[in-house]
Amino acid sequence: MSLVANAVYVDGKKRIDPDTLETTFELMRTSGGMGWIGLYRPSAEEISAVAAEFGLHPLAVEDATNGHQRAKLERYGETLFLVLRPARYLDAEEKVEFGELHLFIGHDFVVTIRHAESPDLGIVRRRLEADPELLGTGPQAVLYALLDQVADEYEPVVLGLENDIDEIENELFGGAPEVSRRIYELHREVIQFQRATQPLQTMMESLLRGSEKYQLEAELSRNLRDVQDHVIRVVERVNTFRALLQNALTVHSTLVAQRQNEEMTRLTETSLSQGEEVKRISSWAAILFAPTLIASIYGMNFDVMPELHWALGYPFALLLMLGMGVGLWWTFRRNDWL
Repeated sequence: MSLVANAVYVDGKKRIDPDTLETTFELMRTSGGMGWIGLYRPSAEEISAVAAEFGLHPLAVEDATNGHQRAKLERYGETLFLVLRPARYLDAEEKVEFGELHLFIGHDFVVTIRHAESPDLGIVRRRLEADPELLGTGPQAVLYALLDQVADEYEPVVLGLENDIDEIENELFGGAPEVSRRIYELHREVIQFQRATQPLQTMMESLLRGSEKYQLEAELSRNLRDVQDHVIRVVERVNTFRALLQNALTVHSTLVAQRQNEEMTRLTETSLSQGEEVKRISSWAAILFAPTLIASIYGMNFDVMPELHWALGYPFALLLMLGMGVGLWWTFRRNDWL
């Protein structure tokens, strides 16, 4: 069922847990209490029923129905509409999972619409129900507690991302083959986290500016400032993470280029070395070819050949072989082939 929590509070104390929205609306009118309705992935009809009862603005209702909204704060008359992007770190997958929470805050009602598992709003209810004095201040107390819960759940995400970045720095100089893909994935997660947290900082500033106008209790204002401080710290650390990953991308590109240059140098040296070896082999082949050519010609056993019956023919052939070999050797040596 989409109706996961439903209660009416009078003077900060829960009076009843109605079974239906219609019962909640009736009890709110008869008791003058505050209604707190929690919906999880509701249908368009359920959202329309709540909107009709509390007079919610059609544009805000459309956003809540469609989902996939950016974090924002808007005021429609006496009703605040907020979209929060909670997040949680999944240790097993080493990834950040982002949720979406829509809030309607009126003078006597709070409507929460979750589109993901995070945050755990049951913790917020139990916390406020244990402090009737705070809950008795009305929907503003619920708004503070919800913002505080979302900000608190950012801390494990920050720690998880910080640990991942430390691992990246170790892998970067260790030559791990998958480090580039890991950097890009982590950089994308940090950007998404930045988009979730940065608007919350502006939202907190807007709420605090309106605290006097809407007669927010002094203690509640102090609590909101504490949440604002927490959000600012998170935003600053996320900005630092993004800068570190951008530097990691630059360093990785430099290291890749350096390795490519070293590989090209090695291949060039290998090619040159192989070229020198080829020249040496070719030179010795040419030197050995000269006596082989002469010996093969005079080994044809023809009767009519020059110098066959010359007494000095044999020594002459040997001297010719030696002379051609020495001449080729000297030529190749002079040209640094040997």
